[in-house]
Amino acid sequence: MLKHLIPLSTITLLALAAPLAAQDTTEQDTSDSGAAAQLDLGQPVGDGPQLGERYSKEQFGDWDLACIKTNAEEDPCSMLQVLSDDQGNPTAEVSIFRLEGGGQAVAGGTIVVPLETLLTAQVTVAVDGGSGKRYNFSFCNPLGCIAQVGFTEEDITAFRRGNAATLTIVPAPAPDQLVQLPMSLTGFTAAYDAVDVVPAN
Repeated sequence: MLKHLIPLSTITLLALAAPLAAQDTTEQDTSDSGAAAQLDLGQPVGDGPQLGERYSKEQFGDWDLACIKTNAEEDPCSMLQVLSDDQGNPTAEVSIFRLEGGGQAVAGGTIVVPLETLLTAQVTVAVDGGSGKRYNFSFCNPLGCIAQVGFTEEDITAFRRGNAATLTIVPAPAPDQLVQLPMSLTGFTAAYDAVDVVPAN
């Protein structure tokens, strides 16, 4: 594999030869329309996340406290876990945030699954092999199909006490099959207690 790499000395010679050739043909053209105009001057790189970027603020077991960089004093955060299939490929993600004054729903969640998901089959979330609950999808965008869900106090208690949950979807090209994605509950309680509380209205 290494024989296909160009030696560093060759790259250096090529880099030096280009401006020399340009001098021969343009007689030292120093205007911005010359070779200098094609040079990439670079952009400053900040030490932290850029405005609008998502970053991991803290890790709680298998859950991330994921935040969005804003200009506000405190960045909004939710607890996040990326779910992988049995081949280890990242397939879906679940984010959860607490709700204040939300009535039956004490927490909200966003579930993102691949575009080729059978939407009419909905998405099911079950804890420790239980029957679980089925949720409708809200919409799809280029990133995937999204279910915006509400969790009751009973749901959150089940997550706190459970060992593992399973998210089940049905692929549109194979509607007779189920794709079951394990969702770890390790660190759930600590992450949930640390996550932001969002007004319900």
